[in-house]
Amino acid sequence: MASFKIGDIEFPDKALFLAPMEDVTDPSFRYICKEFGADMMYTEFVSSDGLVHNAEKSFLKMKVYDYERPIGIQIYGHIPEAMVEAAKFAEECKPDLIDINFGCPVNKIAKRGAGSGMMKFPDKMVEITEKVVKAVKLPVTVKTRLGWDENSLIIPELAERLQDAGIAALTVHGRTRCQMYKGEADWSLIGEIKANPRIKIPIIGNGDITDGAGAKAAFDRYGVDAVMIGRATYGHPWIFKEIKHYLDTGEEMPAMSVAEKVSLAKRHFAKSLEIKGERRGLLEMRRHLNCYFKSLPNFKDTRIRLVTENNPDEVIRLLDYILERWGNTQISI
Repeated sequence: MASFKIGDIEFPDKALFLAPMEDVTDPSFRYICKEFGADMMYTEFVSSDGLVHNAEKSFLKMKVYDYERPIGIQIYGHIPEAMVEAAKFAEECKPDLIDINFGCPVNKIAKRGAGSGMMKFPDKMVEITEKVVKAVKLPVTVKTRLGWDENSLIIPELAERLQDAGIAALTVHGRTRCQMYKGEADWSLIGEIKANPRIKIPIIGNGDITDGAGAKAAFDRYGVDAVMIGRATYGHPWIFKEIKHYLDTGEEMPAMSVAEKVSLAKRHFAKSLEIKGERRGLLEMRRHLNCYFKSLPNFKDTRIRLVTENNPDEVIRLLDYILERWGNTQISI
């Protein structure tokens, strides 16, 4: 079976990566995604400014666990010196690689020149990348987009420049910054990068992968080394298992039952409480509980109770009630 490497990390053919997502890819969610077969995962993105100014929240995001490996810490910012310092802090946390976020499109990040805001300043993007690569011993990767808007699709040339700056792999989301997450992802330029004979590093494609058929099409049509899955994992972390099953067999897995989802939600909830403590673990689990049972009929009142309950024991009782009330319901996502 074919495989590829990022630095010294070896990945299987047709690898599946979990996208780094703020307020989503926390340690408890990563634990569940790993259980279902994610080949590579990343922390939530970490602000270089926050690290430089000793913000506790930023340092907490960089804690990684051996069972997650391979795991990357993703950093973002627009000041070269701060990004270098952030990379050094990240390296001390012993991840397997450091990823630079040049792709986040949200206003509070992009409009100050960080994330995909850097697409307006490709020279500075390359400068930051070169300095980070030189500052650490770990492999450095980049995640970015096609360009700022449809009139500045700079990624084919930029990919070569980033490779020359020393990155070990490149992830491209098939949208511009101005698209945010609207419309369909355009993978044609991702395929063009992968087909470029000058490109020797692994190329990871990202955008609109929601099922096995979509992943297979991305691998077959565009030749990418891996696909990265983001929003489709919300309330659906078993998507990695589903896609691998489809790639292996050409068939879709049976839909997960309500009983299986309740059991999964309990494991996820327990891990969140274990890692973050009762109060924070409960509050930050709500976004996931809100998604796990979104397809159930007549669920609104129970959903509201599930995401407003402040007692962990009551959350478990509500999950038991969901099993009792909807256990025989056939649902799919």
